[in-house]
This record gives sequence, structure tokens and C-alpha cells, in this order.
Amino acid sequence: MFPLKVLILSALFFASATSSSEPYVNKELLDAIAEKHKVFAKKRFFFLQETLDSVKEKSDLEKLEAVNNFFNEVRYGSDMKVYGQKDYWATPWEFLGNDMGDCEDYVISKYFALKYLNVDYKKLFFTYVRSTQFKEPHMVLTYFETPKSEPLILDNNNRKIFPASQRTDLTPIYNFNGDVLDEVGKNNEKSHKKWDELKLNMQRKKI
Repeated sequence: MFPLKVLILSALFFASATSSSEPYVNKELLDAIAEKHKVFAKKRFFFLQETLDSVKEKSDLEKLEAVNNFFNEVRYGSDMKVYGQKDYWATPWEFLGNDMGDCEDYVISKYFALKYLNVDYKKLFFTYVRSTQFKEPHMVLTYFETPKSEPLILDNNNRKIFPASQRTDLTPIYNFNGDVLDEVGKNNEKSHKKWDELKLNMQRKKI
């Protein structure tokens, strides 16, 4: 029964791959993920593709909600616990493959999934905040419908998306979008060390 279920999921995944756009994770990468993280990790990527396909033609808000809900099901784990490092920015494939990560990893995975869904990346920001509840630095993903709009907060600590004014437990520090900085460019200087490392790991398809 179990192999049949996996076969059905595979058929659904590759059916979506032949539709209007490429799958979020191609077959080669999916096979590598399965080899490293085993079959349950592969299934998580099937369900991610299913989630993304279900909102492909929906509004930005519906895409935000679907992506936020999906990744907030991943377990929280510190970088030290998962990677043996104090501060590590995981690729979306590492995060979902391990089924565990910290606040930056939720933000990164949500950001790239929303880019895949054609949400304008210039509306999305990695936002450093301080959590008054947990008394520590934190990162959330923010969405600005327009540059002057009040941002919406996508947070792994609070599963519902709220406007920033309703998140009185968060004190903003600054916003960051590596793709925007890369596009603007400043004499080819590095925009952000962690972002540059992440880009390299994305190019290498690190799992």
C-alpha cells in the first residue's frame, strides 16, 4: 500500500511538472533530497508542490496565507541543533528536507516559494525585529502591497498574518531584501554576507 501511495504522489508531482510552469523542485533535485533525507522528506516536497499549485492563480493574500500556513508546520530548531553553527541561513531544500529550522529559515523558504508564485519580490522583505514576548532578536517576512502600505507580517511564532500595527509584540529594527540590493548594485560590493552565502548555496542546490 505504501509504495502505491508514493507512486500516486509521484504521478501527481510530474503531472504538475508538465503543466504551465516548471515544478518548484525538479526531478533531479527531488531524487537527491530523497536520497539524503529519505522518503518522508520527498513527500513533504510533493505536498509543497500541491499547495503551490492550488494557489497559483489566486490573489497575493491567498498565496501569502497558503505559503505561511504550509511552512509554519515545520518544526522549530536552533541552528546549533540542526547545523552545529550559531547562525546559518538554510536553503529551502535544507529546511524542508530536515523538517526543522529557525526563524530565518522560515523567512527564506516563504520568500522563495512566493517568488515562485510570481509575487513581486520587491514587495517582500526579510525584517529584523525584537520580540518583546521572547526578549530576543527575531526575523519575520513582511509584505508591502505598495511602498507606502502598512506591511503584513508572516511569522513562525504567530501563525496568523496580521498588519504590523497589530503586532505590538514586535519592535522593528530594519528591512532587508537581497534581490533588490543585488539589482541596484553598489560597485559590486557584497550586499549582505549571509545573503551572499545563501545565494551560493542556492546555486549549488545545497540540500
